[in-house]
Amino acid sequence: MAAEPTAQESRSRDLDKLLLRTGNLVGPTFEPGPALRDDLKEYGRVLVVGAGGLGCELLKDLALSGFRKLEVIDMDRIEVSNLNRQFLFRLEDVGKPKAEVAAKRVMERVSGVNIVPHFCRIEDKELEFYSKFSIIALGLDSIEARSYINSVACSFLEYDSDDSALEETIKPMVDGGTEGFQGHARVIVPGVTPCFECTIWLFPPQVKFPLCTLAETPRTAAHCIEYAHLIKWDEVHSGKAFDPDDPEHMKWVYNEATKRAELFGIPGVTYSLTQGVVKNIIPAIASTNAIISAACALETLKILSGCSKTLSNYLTYNGAEGLHTKVTEFVKDKDCLVCGPGVLIQLDTSITLEKFIDLLKDHPKLQLSKASITHRGKSLYMQAPPVLEEMTRSNLSIPLFDLIGKIPKDVVHATGTTTKNDKKTSCLRKLRVVFKGVDGIADMDTAGET
Repeated sequence: MAAEPTAQESRSRDLDKLLLRTGNLVGPTFEPGPALRDDLKEYGRVLVVGAGGLGCELLKDLALSGFRKLEVIDMDRIEVSNLNRQFLFRLEDVGKPKAEVAAKRVMERVSGVNIVPHFCRIEDKELEFYSKFSIIALGLDSIEARSYINSVACSFLEYDSDDSALEETIKPMVDGGTEGFQGHARVIVPGVTPCFECTIWLFPPQVKFPLCTLAETPRTAAHCIEYAHLIKWDEVHSGKAFDPDDPEHMKWVYNEATKRAELFGIPGVTYSLTQGVVKNIIPAIASTNAIISAACALETLKILSGCSKTLSNYLTYNGAEGLHTKVTEFVKDKDCLVCGPGVLIQLDTSITLEKFIDLLKDHPKLQLSKASITHRGKSLYMQAPPVLEEMTRSNLSIPLFDLIGKIPKDVVHATGTTTKNDKKTSCLRKLRVVFKGVDGIADMDTAGET
């Protein structure tokens, strides 16, 4: 009689069907066998960005898919309103960092997995942190956060002299998103498929209310909330920035919105609605998160193992009336500022780092303010924190040509802020700098130079 399978063998049964045998849809480098399964455990490092409704599902699915080295980053703390769909959290966890609790709960349930949590903003991590991961999985509800991580992943991308992406520099991403009964899963392979910025037009502009309506004739609960958020806050807290992640700030807006709603006889103002309006949160449904997470986890497995061809390249799901899924193949924008070879900037060898930073502010394509500059992982100038700004300040008066080793052309990275739709957002840009009058740049395509 055959021995009963162990718990570990039972858990990997379906996974083994993908990794231990070949098939008609496998990738060109796929080599089935136990070694592949072991390599995924040993070398497959996955970063999950976001530990909310989708992020909780992603951590669980990836752990159950054989990945053993996971990390998760999230800046939020658990709130009572999270508990209906973020299944890793309990009432006693309210107030604790989402990343830390999510990591702890998954490790309690899935033996052998190690999850390192990071309770911080994604912008707080340097490029070196993101470079160590095999793939990045996104479970975010913010366009700005997606755009930033996309620019980070694309910053590692290098091109050869024919402007073809070098495979060893590609940092793939899997992005998921949900809105009620709708969701999407997409595969982003920088330099090969369209990146997030290539298809930014897929996301509709945020709804904005006329200020005159908010101030004079509010008609909905959302009008009352935005009045408290956009008008009343500045009247009472002159000069103090509103922080949507500060519970005290959000509670103040809720209380003011409630007063305004009572004044105009408008029902429906709740704390959860206040959060949704201020932070542009769309109500989430647990089943949609589970479906989209499963699709993202499967694509992550396919990319790192080659056990099947990957999604090409955008899947949409709609479960509002029945069930509808569709796959669309979008095309890469060859002139994309983020995943392209980089913005070409031609400079004199005498241009100082300070002057170079000023040029980025006025560049028609970049318009990058308060830029921090790095070169091959070395910080040339950092705007923050103060200790790094002081350490790198002396470089501002030195020519950039000298700082990068007096080579005729190279790539530098600039992190700063840009304005989109009247809103300042953090971004990272790759810049191809070429120095005029220096031997060795004849082969550089200088079309579009500044």
